[in-house]
Amino acid sequence: MPVLARKPGALRNGAPFKDWVLPAAMERIRRKLAGIDDGGRQMVDILAAVLTDGLPAVEAACAEALAQNVHSADVILNILARRRDPGPVPAIQAPEGLRLQHAPVADCARYDNIRRIG
Repeated sequence: MPVLARKPGALRNGAPFKDWVLPAAMERIRRKLAGIDDGGRQMVDILAAVLTDGLPAVEAACAEALAQNVHSADVILNILARRRDPGPVPAIQAPEGLRLQHAPVADCARYDNIRRIG
């Protein structure tokens, strides 16, 4: 991966990658990106995600992107990030001793008084 990060053209022209078999959705993405100026760089970014997210997750993200008729690395990496996001944090129940006895009343007139004084 470090070599590909520095020289993404090696992905297209490098001997180790000539007969490289990728999962179906990733291969379709690779072929679509081949016709774009920065397609090699985008494919390297997608392949780099395999190191952090795993091959099944990247393959699924590629399949989802293709289902939406897009093939950008940014979209695929966004899909991976959304799946990685744990979501909202569950609400914490406050102990009974810390609960409000009386809800505060919104009183904007106090701010009007401060404005008049100042």
